[in-house]
Amino acid sequence: MSLSIFQTVGVYYLFKWMHFIFGIIWIGHLYYFNFTQMPSFAEMDGATKSNNIQKLVPRALWWFRWGAMFTFITGLVMLLMWGNMNGHGVYKTSWGINILTGSALGTLMFLNVWLVIWPAQQIVIASATAVAQGQPALPEAAAAGARAMLASRTNTLFSIPMLFFMGAASHLPLQVGPESNFGLLFLVLAVVLGAIEWNAVKGSKLGPLASVKGVIHAGLGLAVAMYLLVEVLVRV
Repeated sequence: MSLSIFQTVGVYYLFKWMHFIFGIIWIGHLYYFNFTQMPSFAEMDGATKSNNIQKLVPRALWWFRWGAMFTFITGLVMLLMWGNMNGHGVYKTSWGINILTGSALGTLMFLNVWLVIWPAQQIVIASATAVAQGQPALPEAAAAGARAMLASRTNTLFSIPMLFFMGAASHLPLQVGPESNFGLLFLVLAVVLGAIEWNAVKGSKLGPLASVKGVIHAGLGLAVAMYLLVEVLVRV
């Protein structure tokens, strides 16, 4: 008799367990950066801030980006395994709609980490290091810092509805039927999320994301708006 952990469902659970651990590392650091580090850096003198950028930020970013990487990988494996275990029709169920919506948000967040935040922060760290060594600051550092901040704030915004839909997959079923228009649902969500993501990559203004209170309120508002859209559109 084989141990349950070596059966397919056991392997699936191992990936879910790892997904939780890596997700806590990732989102925990995301909230640290936005709720603790950014406000603290705004109050520090130049020398203290520079020292933290050189010594603290690189270490935190290491855990942050690799937490994101392995959260994404384990989540993808789980998503594919569940479809193979239960049939690909499961993606058109309440579970599928919720988990795919959450996954779309998580994927955008993952891409922001590796393609926007990390490259921009490398410039900021290199500039702080150069100044500490008596060299001039990199001219692109200020723009890179602003770009990283906007993408990080956007990820914080996305994280609130992302966690809502991940939890809703198992705990808040939708009324999904054979007549549900999945194409319209995902088209509307793609437009909404695409517009926000475009601002994260190409925009320059934080708007309501400028403050901790603003990003929390905006995230809650986005979660409510997306939930209402999903509830309405699955019945169209």
